[in-house]
Amino acid sequence: MISVKFFMGSVFRCLAILASAGALMVLTGCASAQGPSLPVSELESFVPMPMHARLMNDVKVRWEVRENVTEFCGRAAQLSPTQAWMTPPLACAMWNVANKECVIITGKKVSHVELGHELRHCFEGNFHR
Repeated sequence: MISVKFFMGSVFRCLAILASAGALMVLTGCASAQGPSLPVSELESFVPMPMHARLMNDVKVRWEVRENVTEFCGRAAQLSPTQAWMTPPLACAMWNVANKECVIITGKKVSHVELGHELRHCFEGNFHR
């Protein structure tokens, strides 16, 4: 026979799990309701390139905030309108090694992760390869 204490403990554990799952669905919904979102892999730690392997080490960085970030960055990356629509860029970085300059382009709403990702491009170039 199952004790009442064991049964009530199981019920409370099930309710806690369901509540946690509901909270997760609400948080996920909030993230996707705001438009394109970053892949979870962007939150993982990475190992920076050694200084000698970087594209630049001393960089002058400028940050531009634009209304048309998707269109601007899509053109800069030479994406077709279809590609830009299917995978809209959230931000981009354009660097000039000769001048040791880098421009980061973002929209009006930007996360620390997006900004940091683009800043990494300023030092390491196209690290997505």
